[in-house]
Amino acid sequence: MKRIATGFFLIVTVLQVWAQPAQKPLPIIDMHLHAIPYNDQGPPPTTIGAPYRDWSALDPKQGGGMGYMNQLLKSSTMCENCLTSAPSDDALRNQTLSLMKKYNIIGVTSGPMSYVQRWQKEAPDRIIPGVLFTLGDPQLTLDSMRHYFKTGAVKVFGELCLQYQGIALSDSVVEPYLALAEEYDIPVSIHIGTGPPGVAYFGASAYRARLHSAFTAEEAMIRHPKLRVAIAHAGWPLLDDLLATLYTHPQAYVDLGVICYILPRKEFYAYLKRIMDAGFGKRVMFGSDQMVWPQAIEVGIKAIEEATFLSPAQKRDIFYNNAARFLRLKASSK
Repeated sequence: MKRIATGFFLIVTVLQVWAQPAQKPLPIIDMHLHAIPYNDQGPPPTTIGAPYRDWSALDPKQGGGMGYMNQLLKSSTMCENCLTSAPSDDALRNQTLSLMKKYNIIGVTSGPMSYVQRWQKEAPDRIIPGVLFTLGDPQLTLDSMRHYFKTGAVKVFGELCLQYQGIALSDSVVEPYLALAEEYDIPVSIHIGTGPPGVAYFGASAYRARLHSAFTAEEAMIRHPKLRVAIAHAGWPLLDDLLATLYTHPQAYVDLGVICYILPRKEFYAYLKRIMDAGFGKRVMFGSDQMVWPQAIEVGIKAIEEATFLSPAQKRDIFYNNAARFLRLKASSK
C-alpha cells in the first residue's frame, strides 16, 4: 500500500509541474531595434549573412557598387547562414513582435515616426520609442524634435544615421539637436561603425571609413557632459579608438547591433572579448539591428548566450542590466 501511495504522489507531482505555465525568460533590452518599411533594404526579398563567411572582392567592371550590393543582399555566395527579409510591413512587425514576446524583449525602436508609433500602439509594453534621424529630414526639424522630447513621443534620440551623410556627431551642424537632447535629458544613440560594405558606391556617397572611429563623438561629449551616449555597432572595427573613448568618457556605452550576427563569429568574439577584458563589461549593451530580417534577433541572442568567455553575470549585464542603467529603468533581479 505504501508503494502505491508513493507512486500516486509522484504522478500527482509530475502532473502539477506539467500544469504550471512556462516560466517567462529573464528580460532582455534590445538597444538597437528598427520599425521600418519592409522594402527599406531594397526590393524584396533580400538576404543578409548571419554571419557572412567572408567579404569577397568585386571587380569594378561587374556592376560597380550596385553589383556588390546585389552580391550581398541578393545572393548567398558570401553567407555562412542567410536570412531572408519579411515579405510585407505587417509580416515584419508581427514577426519581430513575436520574437520579442518569445524572448521577453523590450526594444529601443527607431524608424520613421509613423512606423514607430504604429509598433508602439501594437505593443506598448515592449517598445521604447526612438527616431531614425538624418539631418535635413523635413519631418525632423528642431521644433519637431522639441515636441517629441517634451511629450515623450521620443525617449531615445537615435539611431542618428549621420555617418551615411558624411557627418560626425561632433560636427557643428548637429550641435542644436544635441543641446536639445541634453536640455530634456534624452539619451543619444549614434551610428558609429559598420554599414553595408561598399555603401559609398551605392546610395550613400558621403559615407567614409574614417567615421567608424569613436573619436568622432568626443568633442560632442565634451561640450555636452550630461548626455548619455550609446555608440552603435561598438565602433567596429576601430577597437583601439573605441577603448580610448570609453576610458576617457565614462558616460559612453556601446551596443552590439548588427556585428552580433553579420560578423564571422570568431571576429565578433575577439572584438567583444577585448572590450570585456579591458574592463568595460558594465557598458556593453545587447542590440540586434534586425532591420528587415526579424530572425537576426534570435541569432544575435544566441551569439551572446554561446560566448564561453562570458560569465552568467556578464551575460545578464549585456542583455539587461547595463541598458537599464543607461536608460534609468528598473534593474534586473538576477
